[in-house]
Amino acid sequence: MVIIAFGVRFGYIVIGHTYNFTSRKHVLTTLANEKNFDFGFEMGRIGRSLAEGQGFSNPFNETTGPTAWEPPLYPFLIAGVFELFGVYSGASALILLSLNSVFSALTCIPIFLIAKRCFDERVAVWTAWTWALLPSVIFWCTRWVWETSLAALLLAIIFWLTLTTVDRDGPRPWIEFGLLWSISALTNTALLAFLPVSGMWIWYHRAKLGKRSLGGVVLATIIFASCITPWLIRNYRTFGQLVFIRSNFGAELRLGNGPGADGTWMDYLHPTKNAAEMRRYRELGELDYVAERKREALDFIRTDYTRFAGLSLRRFIYYWGGVPKPSENPVLGFLRNSLFLASSVLAFWGLGRALRRRKPGAWLFFWLVLSYPLVYYFVFPHPRYRHPIEPELGILILYVISEVQSSRCRNMVRPQQP
Repeated sequence: MVIIAFGVRFGYIVIGHTYNFTSRKHVLTTLANEKNFDFGFEMGRIGRSLAEGQGFSNPFNETTGPTAWEPPLYPFLIAGVFELFGVYSGASALILLSLNSVFSALTCIPIFLIAKRCFDERVAVWTAWTWALLPSVIFWCTRWVWETSLAALLLAIIFWLTLTTVDRDGPRPWIEFGLLWSISALTNTALLAFLPVSGMWIWYHRAKLGKRSLGGVVLATIIFASCITPWLIRNYRTFGQLVFIRSNFGAELRLGNGPGADGTWMDYLHPTKNAAEMRRYRELGELDYVAERKREALDFIRTDYTRFAGLSLRRFIYYWGGVPKPSENPVLGFLRNSLFLASSVLAFWGLGRALRRRKPGAWLFFWLVLSYPLVYYFVFPHPRYRHPIEPELGILILYVISEVQSSRCRNMVRPQQP
């Protein structure tokens, strides 16, 4: 299954020439129309700076100095590929998209294991094959040089590890838990929203079995802190103050909240698309710029909490029902968002059914769906932001479809009363 999944993805990359970023039509402003910006965007720029000996810096199109705009691991991966195969070269693009495809294909394994443990083998097989062949899944790993597919793989492994740590004894599962969470934090900081609930879920279920967890929690915490501390030290030495992994939350908050906000990403205010904002970023420096943007966003929110609540409700709808695209063909946009919404409805249906039937791990699915997207309701949604939890949503979708099919089969073979 993994081999076929990778083969489909790699074939799409080669046949569709998705590695040829220079041939894509640029829709960025004159500030951001420098060639190759859509090859990794900010992460690509940081990777280029690393490969050219300028350190972890310059996340945009100009030389702006050290940065913590993005978590470190994926930019370092980009930099390593750039070192070996050339900065922004076609070979580098092919390698990076192929690595993303490996991450995506490997996700079939934790999907199968999670679904089999929580439901049954039929759901496991269906869900894993769906992940392997579904075009909307294939899109992100074959067209975006970003950590999206790696984040989905890491979160699926962590979900599986959380389920199994309840039964396992000894230090090994706690070491794995701390190590995987540190890798996830340094890859996609948003994944940390699931950390507290996953840890509490393990503690609660082990306590029900009469097992102790305090020592394991301490061990996992030490492992986690030990792995992320070097990056925190780097940030402190670079900026003179504590920056927890990445710095840009205030700027992202402002891109979703301010005059003209409609629940979507106001990308025209991003430094890569707005010359005035780029100038402010350079003059203030990264941390002061982010702090200023955060202040603007909070001032906007405080002036009318009812309006902010309405915007947050819109963002909730867009997160689960699809983000509108004004430039898109209305019919195609309606069909795309209808499918997106239908998948969310099926996932919620599957979650509700799993909770009612007390399926193993049902509440862990619930806490994941509740905790992970929460920040996006207050910042802004994007279809890519749902991808890290798509493996778990896919399991719930295939579970409810399987249940409906089984119910119909039972009704068909049920003998009629005389």
